Amino acid sequence: MHLKNKGLLTTVIVFFLVVNTAYYWEGKLGLFAFPSSAFLIVIYFVLVAALTRQIYFAVVEKLADKTRLLSIGFIALVLTLIFIKPFGVINFEQLEGESVLVAAGEGSANCTTTLKLKDNFTFKQRSVCFGVTEINGEYHLQNDTIYFDNVKFRTKEDKFYKFAVVRPSQFNKNGKRFDLLRYRDLTDTVGHNLWIIKNELVKIKNKS
Repeated sequence: MHLKNKGLLTTVIVFFLVVNTAYYWEGKLGLFAFPSSAFLIVIYFVLVAALTRQIYFAVVEKLADKTRLLSIGFIALVLTLIFIKPFGVINFEQLEGESVLVAAGEGSANCTTTLKLKDNFTFKQRSVCFGVTEINGEYHLQNDTIYFDNVKFRTKEDKFYKFAVVRPSQFNKNGKRFDLLRYRDLTDTVGHNLWIIKNELVKIKNKS
């Protein structure tokens, strides 16, 4: 195998691993998340160009170099998988448990926040706003109140909400839509609103 082909295969393998583990490192980058994603996109197209070049050489060689053909097949397979599954082949989030409550909100400049409570009493908040940030922790239920515990910050943020309650949506009066109101502390009388997409907390109320 040509040394250049070995280098290309190594690059493809590393690229595949980086893309498929993004679930674990993307939230730690903060403002660098978007530039990193843009860089990965550039690398992808560079690898596509390299694959096209290898195909050209294979045609010139009249498909005589079997090693090159195997390399082309492997690279094509990896790039196809990344194209079909750009967020990774394995859904690592499912390995962390079932989401029993999912709430989301959108702020200015199309900034979005998604909060997911898992059936193992852990939570993850993911915010996308000129970057990607994540906050993890645990929670417990007391009557109709959700209390957040052992909050872990992956960025410079150091404050999170103390508790939250589910309330009928103030924007939908038919009683079929609900919001999650989160409060910084007991003196917070306004709270921060997220609309609830999924609520199956009843599944774990007997466990708390």
